[in-house]
This record gives sequence, structure tokens and C-alpha cells, in this order.
Amino acid sequence: MQFLTSLVLLALSCPGLAAVVPDAVKTVTLDIINAPVAPDGFTRSGVLANGTFPGPIITATKGQTLVVHVNNRLTDNTMRLSTSIDFDGVFIDTPNIYNEGSPFVTTCPFGPGASYTYTLPLGTQTGTFWYHSQLSMQYADGLRAPLIIYDPADPQAHLYDVDDETTIWTVADWWHNSSIPGFASYLATQIIPVADAGLFNGRGRFNGGPLTAYDVVPVTTGKRYRFRIINMSARSDFMVSVDNHTLTIIEADGEATVPHTVSQLDILAGQRYSVVLTANQPRANYWINTILGGGNPARNLNLNVTLGRGILRYAGAPNAEPTTPMTNGPGTNILVEGDLRPLIPSPPPPIDFNLTFVTSMTANASSPSGFNTQWNINNISYVSPVVPTLVKILQDGAAAKFNTTENTFVFPANKTIQVTFPPSTEDELHPFHLHGNNFWLIKSNSSAENNINPIRRDVAGAGSGGTTVRFTTDKPGPWFFHCHIFWHFNVGLGSVIAGGLDETKAEVHPTDAWDALCPAYNALPEGEKR
Repeated sequence: MQFLTSLVLLALSCPGLAAVVPDAVKTVTLDIINAPVAPDGFTRSGVLANGTFPGPIITATKGQTLVVHVNNRLTDNTMRLSTSIDFDGVFIDTPNIYNEGSPFVTTCPFGPGASYTYTLPLGTQTGTFWYHSQLSMQYADGLRAPLIIYDPADPQAHLYDVDDETTIWTVADWWHNSSIPGFASYLATQIIPVADAGLFNGRGRFNGGPLTAYDVVPVTTGKRYRFRIINMSARSDFMVSVDNHTLTIIEADGEATVPHTVSQLDILAGQRYSVVLTANQPRANYWINTILGGGNPARNLNLNVTLGRGILRYAGAPNAEPTTPMTNGPGTNILVEGDLRPLIPSPPPPIDFNLTFVTSMTANASSPSGFNTQWNINNISYVSPVVPTLVKILQDGAAAKFNTTENTFVFPANKTIQVTFPPSTEDELHPFHLHGNNFWLIKSNSSAENNINPIRRDVAGAGSGGTTVRFTTDKPGPWFFHCHIFWHFNVGLGSVIAGGLDETKAEVHPTDAWDALCPAYNALPEGEKR
């Protein structure tokens, strides 16, 4: 609030500046509806915020409080009718944890005809984020969109000339079937349904489909652009590059990095990067290559991994597609995540507690969830409790009891936890995401340990090379820590990090609206809880 107060006083003393002072509160309304959508030319019903895919971009300014009114207007019972919204990467302070949006951890979902208002004081946080449904597989049906927090005094502003809604890039996987039959197929076969298409800024093509227009990103010769790249996939990673141009990374998951130039980067589900691109090539059209990875295209003949792409168009260039071939990108000078360094040094603190997370998949299992397919952490498959984790903590504090299948790890407040994912023989790279916080990336999957100046981020891949992250419990409360391949997460690849249970009970005082969520959800007919 001190930042906002200073701006207001400055504006009062200099009336000409009043127009640039942001309101202390930014209010947004999202109507969650079912509507037809055809991002790749195939029309299906989707779950959409304000009727669009991606949903409306939410923008805010450092220091504001973001107030998001969400109205559930869903009617299509072939998809989930309840919902709950997560604001991925946005820090949540302990007293406000009940607005965090994680079903059955910090809240309950809300059904059709109901509404909920999320109040999110943004504090000093800035960067590139996104919001999506956190309920089951619902965001695969379309409920996902960017969220950007701008910094009026960005210390890296001298590196770019343009940073606005036209410079936000999203990549996403897309299915022609809704998530409910897709999930049923996964449970029956242990094979995640392969996406029908990859999308760039909500557009793409599939084999044999219509020649839908690719999204065009306009640039002007000589200008430098901050492109904010968000992977909103439910499964897939994307290799991103732009023909004839380099990309200078200056942010990873909301944290500023020392500028690091590459030709190509791999972005996992849930991750975000800001890159600076200088428009210094001949006036023409250039392919923005966003090559989908995840699943064997032979299992879905609709998928052509090269058809989810965009066009970088210089001012004065023809209104046409590039004449050069569609490629997978340069294949050289690819980002090594472990080479990134924080712009502002933040050495990781000494370790108080060590955890080891061994991930595994069990086929044809008889799990407490009833699923025939399950993913495990240390041989435990996460199952959502009936009573949310936060409700238990507010009732009982440190005496709260959790079922084994809640996979909840309890620590004192203000301690440092290190989680190690040993090298795995699985043919998967699991993008693990920590809610409401971020972590020091001590060891990236492909790099050596860095205990001196690792980057901080909130999504990192755990796979064959082994990964280590470190974080603190300085914000007491229960926080999801799960794989952002939502197919895996929804069959058990999740956990809860719960710090300072007595502190949580003492500091958290939810609103009446939050208190009413679980009774209302529990009273819904079974068909509306889905």
C-alpha cells in the first residue's frame, strides 16, 4: 500500500500525472458459459470465460488489489458444471489463502447459478501469469487465459520498446472431444488422448481440417518487443522459436532473469517466459514456430505438430503467409534452463527438511479413487478429501488429521524445505507446480546443482536427469504441489505442502461467502458436482 500511497500523493501534487495513477482496485467480471468454439476449425462446445478461448486477458498493475467476480453460467451436462478458478503463479498471503481457488485444498467449487468473488492483493509481485479452472480436467475444455501484472518501474524496461496486450503469446493443446470422455479413455487404456491440435494465441490447424487463419503478430522495423509466452496446456510442452530471429529471455514465471539469448526454448505446461525480440530483419513474414510435444501423433491422425504456429509480420509486408517452409525451428542454441540466472541475487537459505519425491505410474490399479490408472508420489496416489484441507486446519490447527491419500506433508512455519526428484527411467518430464509460492531451482533436469544463484520459479520439470527445488514455509497454510500435466494430476500425481498449522488457524478468517461454498457444493445433485 505504501507504493500506491506515494503514487496518489505524487498525482495530487502534479495534476498532470493523475491520469497515469492506477486505481487501487482492479475489478474484473468473468461469466463462465458453454458456447461453441472452433480454434482449429472444428466446432465443439467449450467451457469459456466470457464466451472466448482463450478467455479475456486480465491485466493489473503492481500494488493493485485484483477483484475477480466469477459467475457460473454452465448448462452443458456433457462437461463439468461446477468450477473453481486458480490464478497460476500469483502469490497468496496466508490471511487470504481461502481465495486461492484449489478445490478440496483451500476451497470448495461452486455449481451452476452460483457466483464467487476472488480478492487478490498483488503487493509487489509483477510478471506473467495465467488463470484457469482447477477443477478436474475442466480447463482442457477452454477455461484458461493470461494474467499480466505490469511494473511501472520495470528495471528491465530499457531492454524493450513494446509490452502490451498485443505482445502476449499463448500456446495450448486442444482436443475435439470434451475432457470427460477423454478422461474415461485414459482410465481405460493408461494412454493420455493425444491432442487434435496445437494452438498459438488460440488458433491452429489439424490434418485434413480447414485452413484457418494463423494468428498474426505485427512488428515494426527497429523496435524491440517483450513477448510474454504462456504455456496453457493440459499436457503438452512446446518448442518455441521465430525464423531468423533470436529470443532474449528476461523473465521466468514472474521472476526477472539476467538477459539470456537463445534461438529456441522449450516451455512446459504451466511455465511462462518473457523474451525480447528485436525486429531487425528484412521486411517480410516469418514463421513463429511452436512445435507441440506430448504423445505419439500416430495415435491421433488429426495431429500435425507443426500446424500450431503464428506469423510475425513486419509493417509493410504482404498480408500473406511466409513463403519459407514450416520447420521445427533451428534446433541449435536451445535454452538450457540451468543457465538462467536471477536479475536480483537471492541465495537459497540452508535446508531444514529434506523430502524425496519418487514418481511412478500404476496401471490396472485398484486405488482408493476407484481409478484403473494412477500416478503416485512415493507410492501414494493423491485423492481429494471430502473436507478441504484448509477447513480441517481451521478447525483443529496442528491437531488436524489427514488421510494417507491426501499426501499432505506438514512442517513448522518459517522453515526451508528441499524436495529432490531422483533421476527417473520414465519417458516423461513432469512439470511440478507449487501454488501460492515459488521455489529456488537448485537442480534443473538437465543441469548441475546450483546452490549459489539459482533462478526462482513456480514450475519445473522432473524427469530423467533429476530435479531439486527448495522453498520456505514463510506463508503458513496448505499449498498444492502437483504435476501440471492435468491428466497425471487427476489420477494422483499431487501433494499438499502444509506449513504452520497453528499459525494458519490463527491468521485465516474467511468470509461468510467462502464459508457457504462447501455446504452449497455438498448439497448439489451429483450431476452438477462433476
